[in-house]
Amino acid sequence: MSLFRRAIFFKSAVQARDLPAHSRCEVAFAGRSNAGKSSALNVLAGRSRLAFVSKTPGRTQGINYYSLGEDRFLVDLPGYGYARLAKRERKPWGKLLGEYLRSRSALAGLVLVLDCRRALTELDWNLLEFFHPTGKPMHALLSKADKLSRTEALAVLRAVRRDLGSRSPLWSAQLFSSLKRTGIEEATEVISAWFGAARTAPARAKKPL
Repeated sequence: MSLFRRAIFFKSAVQARDLPAHSRCEVAFAGRSNAGKSSALNVLAGRSRLAFVSKTPGRTQGINYYSLGEDRFLVDLPGYGYARLAKRERKPWGKLLGEYLRSRSALAGLVLVLDCRRALTELDWNLLEFFHPTGKPMHALLSKADKLSRTEALAVLRAVRRDLGSRSPLWSAQLFSSLKRTGIEEATEVISAWFGAARTAPARAKKPL
């Protein structure tokens, strides 16, 4: 059975102090609002409603934790880039996301969900530039690949791999479709390896976040 099929909702954190103190390893999912992040989480876990899929972008405004057991978690980060979010909500939301990406010691790797038809936008690069100093791996899921022809999708994939590779050797990408259920095995293999690496890594002191 896939590791992700064990996933169950654990908690939602809206402030840094709400993050689980006992967490040993986390893999976080990030992406622009409406890029298909929740759908990707659901199909990887083999569930229809593990993560809530909304027609209203920007609905996920906290950090949602899904337990895999043994103090391991899949983490659904707030979507970014939704212009209609009230200004009073943007600052604390963005602050929590930024602190998590830069400072969370339990974070083993980041999965960035991108709409294949838009690929890497300025907002995506802003997030990646913020994440880059951590030296941790990132894997991009080019979601909604079924919306493009095979030739078009492969051209986008080559371009994204080139751009990511020029920035970090630890950044990779693949095609993905929640609707057609393609790319699941590749994504599962990458993410499972991160959890496995964390399991065999030497113990280290935890930071406050």
